[in-house]
Amino acid sequence: MSLIPVSILTGFLGSGKTTLLRHLLSRPELSDTAVIVNEFGEVGLDHVLVADSEEQIVELNSGCLCCTVRWDLVTTLDTLFTKRESGEIAPFSRVVIETTGLADPAPVLHTLMNDPKLAARFRLDGVITVIDGVNGLATLDRHEEAVKQAAVADRLVITKSDLPEAKCAALEARLENLNPGARQEKAVLGDIAPDVLFGAGFYALEERGENVRRWLQEEAYRATHGEGGHDHDHHENGHGDGGHDVNRHDDRIRAFSVVREEPVSVAGFTLFLELLVANRGPDILRVKGIVNIEEKPEKPAVIHGVQHLFHPVVWMDDWPDADRSTRLVFITRDVSQQWIEKLLDSLTAPREAAEVAESSQPADKAG
Repeated sequence: MSLIPVSILTGFLGSGKTTLLRHLLSRPELSDTAVIVNEFGEVGLDHVLVADSEEQIVELNSGCLCCTVRWDLVTTLDTLFTKRESGEIAPFSRVVIETTGLADPAPVLHTLMNDPKLAARFRLDGVITVIDGVNGLATLDRHEEAVKQAAVADRLVITKSDLPEAKCAALEARLENLNPGARQEKAVLGDIAPDVLFGAGFYALEERGENVRRWLQEEAYRATHGEGGHDHDHHENGHGDGGHDVNRHDDRIRAFSVVREEPVSVAGFTLFLELLVANRGPDILRVKGIVNIEEKPEKPAVIHGVQHLFHPVVWMDDWPDADRSTRLVFITRDVSQQWIEKLLDSLTAPREAAEVAESSQPADKAG
């Protein structure tokens, strides 16, 4: 059975998520889409299934998709799937989850990646983050939630770009610096072609080679940030004077890739992930990559993690291209590339036990 792709649609308050979603659902290509909408409501958690000939919508009036309602998301998706299979609702081949504008998308990613029942029926397709072309720069300055929404995205959609007060050039540069691996698109009055937004996730394995390259985009991270990690000096800050805004939340965010030519042991790499999560879990916003495990060199291991949780390893049948190096992409908050590389090398290269223990101490908060 083919797994049903699930896309997360997020973006800060007023960015245009609902307008975008309304236009997408009017397209015939998405007529078989189920939608879960999460917004603030006065009543407790409630599900209202509204079905017609073209769409299924479930509304979560809990206020926020966070740790306290993860189980409800599982129940909602399970209910949708069961009704789909029994014929109670029209068949759907895709799910879109629209989060509230204040939501951190990480809990939804956690749920989709780690619930075994969902994993047997659904796959994460990607995160689509909507950014207001007029107010986006100021929102990123003031709200760390908006920065995280942009940092974990696979697709970044800039809205209101047709308005004369839009600051698209500065916003595009800033988003490129924040998340160079994400594809940027523009939507005017919510109008955008669905095919540029969906199909972003790795777990559609039908086109393995191309998907891996698109999913990782490690070249973009290296080209933008180089070996030194995060660099803002050449980007505008959105205030028109070219100066540096000390209040920018994305100064804490780093996006970079780590490449290792030699295979790594499964024990060493597992310990690396465990220590990474134990020491800096909340600040590891997203990790994804393919790993050359020395015990299984013919089959690359695919990893995908969000903060303190990782999707079960997926073993590909073969390598997507001639390059058999380990390629990892990190998006972190206050955690430097140097610290991560030191930890990785200390655990995947022969070292004395004392050196390993020393390298696994928590990173300095300054990153």
